Amino acid sequence: MTAQPSTPVPGPAAPEPTTSEPVPSAVPSVAEAAATPPESASQSAAQQVAGTDPAGHDTVLAARRSRFGSPPRGPLLMGLGAALLMLVGGFGAGGTLIRDPWLTNSPIGFWRYGHGSEIATALVYIGVVLLAWAWIRLGREVLAGRVGGRAVLSTAVVWLIPMLVTPPLFTRDVFSYLAQGALPLHGFDPYAVGPDAMPGVFTDNVHFFWQDTPAPYGPLFILLAKGTAALAGNNIIVGVILMRLVLCLGLVLLVWALPELTRRMGGKVPVALWVAVANPLMIIHMVGGGHNDLLVMGLLAVGGLFALRGRCLLAIVLVSAAMAVKASAAVALPFVVLIWAMQMPGSTRAVRIGKAIGAGIGVFVVTFGLITVAAGVGLGWLPALSAPSMIVNWLSWPTGAGELVHWLVNLVVTVPKQPFINVARIVGAALLVWIAVKQWLAARDGGPDALRRAGIVLLAVAVLSPATLPWYLSWGIAFLAMAPWSRKHLSWLVAGSLWMVIVYYPNGEDALYNWGYLAICALGCLLAAWSLHTPDPLGLNRRLSRRKPVAAPEESRDPVAAAGAGQRPS
Repeated sequence: MTAQPSTPVPGPAAPEPTTSEPVPSAVPSVAEAAATPPESASQSAAQQVAGTDPAGHDTVLAARRSRFGSPPRGPLLMGLGAALLMLVGGFGAGGTLIRDPWLTNSPIGFWRYGHGSEIATALVYIGVVLLAWAWIRLGREVLAGRVGGRAVLSTAVVWLIPMLVTPPLFTRDVFSYLAQGALPLHGFDPYAVGPDAMPGVFTDNVHFFWQDTPAPYGPLFILLAKGTAALAGNNIIVGVILMRLVLCLGLVLLVWALPELTRRMGGKVPVALWVAVANPLMIIHMVGGGHNDLLVMGLLAVGGLFALRGRCLLAIVLVSAAMAVKASAAVALPFVVLIWAMQMPGSTRAVRIGKAIGAGIGVFVVTFGLITVAAGVGLGWLPALSAPSMIVNWLSWPTGAGELVHWLVNLVVTVPKQPFINVARIVGAALLVWIAVKQWLAARDGGPDALRRAGIVLLAVAVLSPATLPWYLSWGIAFLAMAPWSRKHLSWLVAGSLWMVIVYYPNGEDALYNWGYLAICALGCLLAAWSLHTPDPLGLNRRLSRRKPVAAPEESRDPVAAAGAGQRPS
């Protein structure tokens, strides 16, 4: 959930060796001992014990870097610097508190107002640009085969750490989460009333657009939000950090499942980690913004992995839990049922599918019922699912089509806009049903292809729903990141990911109708996509431009994942 436009709330180089030189033996040979003066011998021994050979090479440090995959220092440090800039700038330009205990009426309070706020905003945007650049540089290393999955993960973790304590970036949703969790603690039904029913520090910081809106989230998320609000008490800063840590459980689940799931789906682990974990959309929006879609990603990924392992009952429990966070995750359930059906005994495919559907419905009902009872809520969240449809922006393709048709008609005659949007959304819903049915029928053989097709449908849900927000695209990435990627599709991924980062302002208001700003950002995103495979696309550095474009090793030229040969790239 995020507010409407409104008044702001007060040719690769030769691979470099990554392994360190062997550590010299601490015990010299007899000949060496005889030829070495006593003082030199003692000095050499001391250097060896300290982990540094006489030439001054720190072998211990090299060994430690190797343990973390020897991540490339340039992208790692650039991304860390970018995250720190966004951390500092976020206190003046992000989702700031109405009454900040540190900045309100303090000598550094200028950071939130006037020129101070402008400087803070500049720092955030510089951080975004530097992080995008660092991500592209890391991607070149991945495609050239110079770094592995461990290096990508280590780099992403370093970038993520500052995001755990930054003010909310490009959103204010985390304040809504805390308020919705606090409502049942004060005797209110979060599915019947909005945060404005409960005055307090949490409610004060919820965007006014959502003040009287009931929670559109499932019972599992209400349970987690309630526990977080109880631990935070009235300390909203602690509440924001605790909520991030809870949501990062989804990131942990995603990282745990990703390597094996990638190998089963035919992708390549370093590429999948670069796409799903090191992505600025993950760093800035999912963690820096603190969105519960992160939990959905993790539960879907682990559920898909267990389904391929043959533990489909547990897989349906996990996917049902993902739906108990956000209803959109229900799209994955029919595809997990197909995987289960193909693992069941039976004379015909129809019989197996029928048995799997019956068993799947039973597991879902029991799982969802237990979660609902544990959360102490009812099914009032089903009517509340319509709340996001109040958002009107053209990121939703049907909504955008309705707005475009209305604009054209309005050139001739003045008519209201909402009927055009309503009709376009109906058409979009019909198109979504057609896509979902077609993909489900095509996935009837089960296996990894069923998960890939589930990712396609989840992506379609994100863009064809009545409302679309940038972080909704993460639903499909939970499965598609692990599939084979072609070079062309990776370029589109770069452009799309960076575009989704900047279509909102750092304070959480959307920028979707600031056409000049969007045009400049679009050019930057396209340039970044081009530079993934061409280090100097504008020819600014003659020496660099004479080099061949960065390419993957010959055995994995296109699609990127050689292991995915014979499969369709996502």
